[in-house]
Amino acid sequence: MPNRRSSRRAKPRRVRYAVVGLGYIAQAAVLPAFAHARKNSELAALVSDDEKKLRELSRRYRVPATYTYEGYADCLKSGDIDAVYLALPNFLHRDYAVAAARAGIHVLCEKPLAVTEEECEDMIRAARQAGVRLMTAYRLHFDKGNLEAVRVAKSRKLGEPRLFQSLFTMQVKEGNVRLEPEDRGGGPLYDIGIYCINAARYLFRDEPIEAFAVRATSGDGRFREVAETASALLRFPGDRLAAFTCSFGAADVGWYQLVGAKGDLRMDPAYEYAKPLEQEVTIDGKTRKRVFAKRDQFAPELVAFSEAVLSGRDPEPSGVEGLADVRVIRALIRSADSGRPVSLPAFSRRERPGPRQEISKPPVEMPELVHADSPSEE
Repeated sequence: MPNRRSSRRAKPRRVRYAVVGLGYIAQAAVLPAFAHARKNSELAALVSDDEKKLRELSRRYRVPATYTYEGYADCLKSGDIDAVYLALPNFLHRDYAVAAARAGIHVLCEKPLAVTEEECEDMIRAARQAGVRLMTAYRLHFDKGNLEAVRVAKSRKLGEPRLFQSLFTMQVKEGNVRLEPEDRGGGPLYDIGIYCINAARYLFRDEPIEAFAVRATSGDGRFREVAETASALLRFPGDRLAAFTCSFGAADVGWYQLVGAKGDLRMDPAYEYAKPLEQEVTIDGKTRKRVFAKRDQFAPELVAFSEAVLSGRDPEPSGVEGLADVRVIRALIRSADSGRPVSLPAFSRRERPGPRQEISKPPVEMPELVHADSPSEE
């Protein structure tokens, strides 16, 4: 006689998720997103060590099961979930993902995928050996505005894309987990620089071959353990260049610009999920402006990952996509430490985001938070 798990997972109508970690991003975006992902995704369990979060959020979202971190193994073997959404501090991603994979549970993990290349590879290997799916939560891979930028870049309307530049800055509150040391996945490169790296890679549709970075800190007491600012220069094949600066000690700014031989494309804002995104394309001196309305960018991640789970195919963005960015971050850290450019070995990447991945869902309202604050000081 088949056990409860095998019988329930034979032909699931929906993928049942446990959201692990109930901090700001989970409460502000992930939990509300399940309302727009009902066709194939279900919120089935919550994992946290905060009793008030578990009590109030399980009641608000009608979640039947709650677990502490100590009870995570029980959650994985309960038979009541098919996947986890990991919204934990970066240094915990590998251990929680590997444990889930070994229990036969699929893994959707917030970015960065992990802190080091080795940790990413552990996660990818564990998922492959267990036959489960692993996806890195790059919400912009499903966003209309950024996918339209990909379409324009691929069309060669700008000519050959030659230069990418970006600025992503914000003020981060004292004591926030983002201000932990780099060896725990803290700092601006891991948290917001990764958006710039990912955008350069999906617009150039290639992998960098050389990285150079510098750090800067004003002396603000918030930055005792990690740099305030990092600036980076990436060389891509064909001598294409991507430059960006990211900071936790400057005003709220987030844009990118792609420059080709005939024109340029600018997204400003480019990385937001709480505001409309705006795009300007200038060709031969003529500028076209478009505004992409605010949308729920987290429900598309759930829908896409659940489709991958139910169809048995690998998702895009995959774990390898997460590894691709982490390897660049690690090279930038080595460069900043040494003061010299760092060469990156060849890295093959076939899958890239494209317009067919667009999934549109209406925006969500900011819910009342439970023991959680915005990381930003805005």
